[in-house]
Amino acid sequence: MSGSFARRLTLALSALLLAYGAVIAGIGRALEAAHEQEALQRLSHGLARHIVEHWPEATAGTGAGEPAAAARAALIGMLMAVNPGIEVYMLDADGRVASYLGEPGMVQRHQVDLAAVRSFLAGAALPLRGTDPMSPRGEKVFSAAMFPPRPGDARPPGYLYVVLEGQARERVAAPLGLQRSWQTASAVAALALGLTLLIGAFVVRRLTRPLRELSRRMQTFQIGEPAKAGGGAPAADDGAGDEVRIIAGSFDAMAARLRRQSAEQAARDQAHRELMAGVAHDLRTPLTALHGNLEALAQAGTRDARHVRAALAQSDKVRRLTQQLFELAALQTLEQTPHRERFRLDELVADVVQKFELQAPVALGGEAPGRVECEGDLQLVERALTNLIDNSVRHAGSSAPAQVSVQLQRLGTQAQVLVEDRGAGLPAELARRLNAGINVREGLLKRSGGGLGGLGLAIAQRIAALHGGALHALPAPEGGARLALRLPLAPGEATADAGTA
Repeated sequence: MSGSFARRLTLALSALLLAYGAVIAGIGRALEAAHEQEALQRLSHGLARHIVEHWPEATAGTGAGEPAAAARAALIGMLMAVNPGIEVYMLDADGRVASYLGEPGMVQRHQVDLAAVRSFLAGAALPLRGTDPMSPRGEKVFSAAMFPPRPGDARPPGYLYVVLEGQARERVAAPLGLQRSWQTASAVAALALGLTLLIGAFVVRRLTRPLRELSRRMQTFQIGEPAKAGGGAPAADDGAGDEVRIIAGSFDAMAARLRRQSAEQAARDQAHRELMAGVAHDLRTPLTALHGNLEALAQAGTRDARHVRAALAQSDKVRRLTQQLFELAALQTLEQTPHRERFRLDELVADVVQKFELQAPVALGGEAPGRVECEGDLQLVERALTNLIDNSVRHAGSSAPAQVSVQLQRLGTQAQVLVEDRGAGLPAELARRLNAGINVREGLLKRSGGGLGGLGLAIAQRIAALHGGALHALPAPEGGARLALRLPLAPGEATADAGTA
């Protein structure tokens, strides 16, 4: 069944009410019929006795030597002509039908149950139903009187038995009663349905209003939004049941718990980012000074130049690490790119590769896609490309003169920058997190050689996410790592000709 809960509930209640009305109508009809039968039997209670007392043809009895059958038939015919709705029978002392008006074979039961007749004569409570000789199993209300006994008879000569609801009456009353019943039932059903739909819809709508309000609140619930005033459990006078109050209270408690947990998590994240930014900031100044001093010593050509160069390399690693921590902490606080502009990605990729070509084996490969424009923060995208190429350079090895290859491609509405090397490849867990869209810095990611890794990739991944793109790890047929930085093209650029310069 389709439709809202209130509509379905209204229809269900209407159906139940109609069914209840049908049952009540049936019971009322049965009670009305019983009342009508009782009234008819009370009204005609003395009919048989009156006939016996005033018509000698009936008083003559049914034995031998009695008045002729023609006289009895004339009497019965006269009585049924006066009241066509009755059927008159003359019974012998044992209750067998001795005489009646009609064609032979109309009487289907020639024996009348005398127990009901005796109860009637004894003044039992009405209505009393007795045998209907014209029906194989039916019973009807009746009037009965015993013929007066004659001198010397040990048993009464018989009974006058009058069925008050004869077949003629049934033939006339049945169609009228059926038609009237259908008319009455139709009118009652139409009235009941109309009233039920009007009153039921109003009542059900009022009763289900708390449920609708609770459903709306659940659908529009946002963890970051503060709780609204008056958004708790239904008021005491709104007709809400205990179940609705319990559900609403549980939802409010859950919402409050979620908001509290979200606020606590946000506070922890903010504290973590502030801690990382503070540590990176505090380390950057002394490390920069240390690195500068080491550079000065290396250029001065001291006796311990080899040790100085080693210390300088380690200092450079620490400086790069703190710089990456500082950048990642700053990026995690952003919900969108701080600056948006339209720029040419093909030119940016070429500039970054050219910067690395002077100091590392990096080459721009593949077929040139022509003019490729994106929209976003140019400096952040440049930082992401720099991190990817720098990671590949540091892990590419030295087996070939050009270990790192960079390609720019179009993929429908996106631009893809492939950075590929032939080094040891990415750790399986790191590749899994990239392809699943999981922050690579969520949880410690240890390098096989010790320490923590993935900062450069985490920065590139975050920059791609801020621009509506993603960073993926692709299979490398020739070994090594193959990373794909995907960024959406600028509006209108997706439909531009790929060969446009």
